[in-house]
Amino acid sequence: MSDNELKTSIDGLTVGMYVTRLERPWLETPFPLQGLHIESEKDIEMLRRYTSYVYVDAARGPSPSLEYWITNDSIQLQDSEPPPIEAFKSKPDNEYTKLKKCFYEIKSSFEQEFRNAKEVQKKINSSLKKILNDLQQGKSLDIELVKEGVEATVGSIIRNPSAFALLVQIEKSDKYIYSHALGTSVWCAQFGRHLGLERKDINNLALGGLLLDVGKVKLPNALLNKKNTLSPEECTFIQKHVDYGVKILAKSKAVPPSVLRMVATHHERADGSGYPQGLDNNLIPIYGRIAGIVDSYDAMTTRKPYSEVVFTPHEAIHELYHCRHTIFQAELIEQFIQTVGLYPTGSLVECNSGEVGIVLEVNDLKRLFPTVMLILDQDKRPMKEFKKINLSKHQDSSLKVVKGLPYGAHGIKMDQLFL
Repeated sequence: MSDNELKTSIDGLTVGMYVTRLERPWLETPFPLQGLHIESEKDIEMLRRYTSYVYVDAARGPSPSLEYWITNDSIQLQDSEPPPIEAFKSKPDNEYTKLKKCFYEIKSSFEQEFRNAKEVQKKINSSLKKILNDLQQGKSLDIELVKEGVEATVGSIIRNPSAFALLVQIEKSDKYIYSHALGTSVWCAQFGRHLGLERKDINNLALGGLLLDVGKVKLPNALLNKKNTLSPEECTFIQKHVDYGVKILAKSKAVPPSVLRMVATHHERADGSGYPQGLDNNLIPIYGRIAGIVDSYDAMTTRKPYSEVVFTPHEAIHELYHCRHTIFQAELIEQFIQTVGLYPTGSLVECNSGEVGIVLEVNDLKRLFPTVMLILDQDKRPMKEFKKINLSKHQDSSLKVVKGLPYGAHGIKMDQLFL
């Protein structure tokens, strides 16, 4: 959160200002999730329809006149003695805002980082398989081997988060435990990057994401690979993987305490309906709450042995949104959706032109206008030459995404396009 953020009434807005927050969630409005740069009077009038006040970042545009500043929910009149500027700076009202220490910029192109991410993915998959095989054979956890792969993954995500996001989405293997572990680690790192965590904290968050289900090595393979729906008794037995995982990790002194707490609480839920302790709200550590959201998102978008149901990224985002205020903390859900976008990287989408494409990158400031690679024309025929378009820079042409499509729609196989 910017120290230059000021609360103002709608009447105080002018063209050129940058709006960072509203009095209601961005998702309940048609505006971008990450903020709004006011480009015309129409933007101001549209804001007036949805909110009575906003927060403006004075470092990214003009400041509102003093007469429109709001403090203690009342308008500060121009003819009164103005209080010090600190009185108007927004105060952190959510725990996650206190975590923000860094701001990360894109440092490499998508094409360049995608090539790098594929090499990193091969190494971390190899490391993950080795440590899980070792644990199944009763050997100790080689945490340093895992950390090396995690640090390389985080490095790639910090440079350009879209590359790994697409990679984990299109290369879902039949081995659920491996695909889910890597996917959860990647999304945890992306979430940490978005929240502005320091590099070492993102490493720990990604490490925890990779090891969330390490306790499943203690469960029978027949149960983990069962094709039919699990019985209530089998579900209860599988829940033991949390305690098993904590015990495995606790044997290594090199596992940070925050990672242990993250693994121990990633199935706890804000309304107390989770397990194993039934913790609720702030009794769940922040990394545990983050892990719960990320774990659920990746699980919904990954095929499981016992279910043929796989959510598209767009469907999973909507499902999480419906769970805000109940099993998940609403503020963190909104932050996660800002992280991945309404149409996350790897989503198969259809535009208002009828053309079909794949989301390659999510625009940080205009998340409803991602970068897409169009592969089918309006008649759903393969294009002779694929077109990469940044929709945030082509709004004048009115081209936009109108809906997400299920996996394999129109016979599209994304792994054949990219790998």
